[in-house]
Amino acid sequence: MLVASAWLHDVGYSPDLVDTGFHSLDGGRWLRRERFDDRIAGLVAHHSCAWLEAEERGLYDVLVSEFPREDSPVADALCFSDMTTGPDGQNFEVLDRLAEIRSRYGPDHLVTRFIVRAEPEMVSAVRRTEARLAGSTPQPMYGSRRSS
Repeated sequence: MLVASAWLHDVGYSPDLVDTGFHSLDGGRWLRRERFDDRIAGLVAHHSCAWLEAEERGLYDVLVSEFPREDSPVADALCFSDMTTGPDGQNFEVLDRLAEIRSRYGPDHLVTRFIVRAEPEMVSAVRRTEARLAGSTPQPMYGSRRSS
């Protein structure tokens, strides 16, 4: 679920898929039409605190009526993936990534207003994921064999 939703989370930016102009909702709708798993469509539709951007766009009721919002380690990890990777694939610390987004859009843009509102939750999701990763222990790969 995480890998698929991470690969697909920005599909709604494709000009061929634009319906509302809100990429999270447009991407979720396209995934649903293409019969992707409902959970993937919901993760994409709500990725990285999209419900807050939906409020800024007047689309909150539409978003939540069409897609359930998942509160889970997978949703946190999707936010982590989005908020620690730059537009050209570069690695970012979450606070630097949020600053990059604000500077790209400028102080008066709707996306900047959304980022300012979403920052506490995004940072929390990233930090929860970092803590989960730090506390995890490597698991053996299935099917691997050790030679004796």
